[in-house]
Amino acid sequence: MQKNKVLFYLNKLLDGLPSDWLNLTTHRLDIYNEPLAKTQFLEQFDLLFKTNNATSSTLQDLPTAYDYIRLGHPLSCILEWTIAKLNGNHPEQVISFSSQTMPILAVLRSNLLIRKKTRILFSGTTPKGFNPETIKHVYGYDFDLIQIEDINLISEFEGSTILVVDENQTDELIKNNNIDFTIYLYDKLGSVIVVDGDKNTDYISKIQHVRRRESIAMTPANCVTALQAIASQSNLNCKDYNLVDTKGQVLNTINAINNINSKVLVGSSGLSIQYAIMMGLVDHALEKHNGKPIKFIVPTNCYGGTNDQARRLAAALNSVEVVDLQVDGDNDMVTSLDVVLSTIATEDAIPYIIAEIPTNPRVEVPDMEALKTVLTKRRSSSHGNVAVAPVFILDQTFCPNLQFLSDDSLLASIQTIAYVSGSKFPSGGKCTAGYCLTNNVAKHLISKIETHLTLCDNEATDLQYQILANQIPSMLQRISNAYQNTRDFVNFIEETLPDAKINFVSKHLAQQGFTPSVFSLDLPTKGNTPEEKERYKRDLNHKLINLMITKIPDESKYCVSYGQLKGCYWTIPATSTQGTTKEGDKDYIARVAVSPNLDLNKHKAVFQDFVDNI
Repeated sequence: MQKNKVLFYLNKLLDGLPSDWLNLTTHRLDIYNEPLAKTQFLEQFDLLFKTNNATSSTLQDLPTAYDYIRLGHPLSCILEWTIAKLNGNHPEQVISFSSQTMPILAVLRSNLLIRKKTRILFSGTTPKGFNPETIKHVYGYDFDLIQIEDINLISEFEGSTILVVDENQTDELIKNNNIDFTIYLYDKLGSVIVVDGDKNTDYISKIQHVRRRESIAMTPANCVTALQAIASQSNLNCKDYNLVDTKGQVLNTINAINNINSKVLVGSSGLSIQYAIMMGLVDHALEKHNGKPIKFIVPTNCYGGTNDQARRLAAALNSVEVVDLQVDGDNDMVTSLDVVLSTIATEDAIPYIIAEIPTNPRVEVPDMEALKTVLTKRRSSSHGNVAVAPVFILDQTFCPNLQFLSDDSLLASIQTIAYVSGSKFPSGGKCTAGYCLTNNVAKHLISKIETHLTLCDNEATDLQYQILANQIPSMLQRISNAYQNTRDFVNFIEETLPDAKINFVSKHLAQQGFTPSVFSLDLPTKGNTPEEKERYKRDLNHKLINLMITKIPDESKYCVSYGQLKGCYWTIPATSTQGTTKEGDKDYIARVAVSPNLDLNKHKAVFQDFVDNI
């Protein structure tokens, strides 16, 4: 009875699926209650199920599910809910991944930190790219890998037991008291991990965190494919996107934009590609500089995902440490980097630098000549040995048009890896894929990065490649148009509210090619104490954003985004993108991202209303 009710409702839901659930990659902060993010959506969805209400408009009004599509989105939540509902589990016990490997690595990471044994049992094939030797050597994970013939003969084990099975359609879950985690592999779609037993509930949030920081949930389109198979009680019907042609087009276009012939790697998200970079560099360090400490130099106020991922890596590996880099405001990136690199050289450690150019959210660009001088400076250890040369890992998401990697670049003689979040300008917000490539002096590193992108099964999906193939060819023109709109808006704000501090590139930097379409706005404040002034400014931020999204609901959005095809996106970094950053390094300012297509006059008029009423 319950199964029939679930399948009936699922078919009805699929018929009235809101288009945004398939197409949006960001979440709306105005309907996002972070403390309830993992429960609120499904609680209200479950009420709709009980009343058999699956109209598109009602579904559209549900609160934001999780955040982005990395940790979870409406369709991944519903896939997990469906599997759980059909099998008498709680939905939080079921967690979907775009990757087939990452759920295994998530359990192994947790057990590494608590020194718990793990055995991995499989009856068919192991996930694509799964390499036991590399996982043990580079990630430090300890486990036994065992092939079994009969699932019913699984014995007790003092530790965690992971069962990996091929599953074309997950209707009935495997039940065995000696299994702690069952991972169902969906061909071309990803995987689903089911956490069994009350004794393993502590793993749930940890597995979700791996999905949030080092991978992504099963993508919306792939969730629909899985849900359709369950609803129709049939085999998976995966669409053919002619990957050979679309992938080749994407890689060639990225090389052309960067004016270099480099191997391009495309991951399922910006953080997926960043994780491959970091693990690839750890692997390279173990091979070429075994025994030396590894230092990842990370800006203190950088994007929270980068900050958190780096610190999570350091927590799991004794050889890795995160070193803070002051880059914004009163701190100059070049000066700070010189000090940090000198200290690391003295320790005879390996320096891997992660930096955003321009910085986020204050849109600052370092003196590139001075940066080159610092990065190429010859340094020595305390023993007089020549220090290991740094690798510069450049997040150029704000300016993916700049040719940092070409042989004519100031960075040409420095080992440089550049990466871009594809959810921004490359796809115009249509998918989360991210990509990376290197300059010629760093090309020896790309094979290690590729090894770990493959091992983690974090490559972009076929549809993500298709979206990039459609969107990247127009990227440079969209960047140019968006910059012009942003410069126009900034000029207007400077005239209308001269007391506001605007962080944006100078016209001189723009002439050099730094043409981002995002700026941050430090609004004027008042009060008798620093606390009063800060409180007033924060309230003013929200007043501005609420006015914009209320007066221009079709274009102005309160969400974390950049490089979208249309509209204007507002956020406060301290409460969104800098979530894991230390409190003292957060930016409680408004960040505005302008697209190439919006009603700029309307935005100016609403901003004028805001100024007139403060």
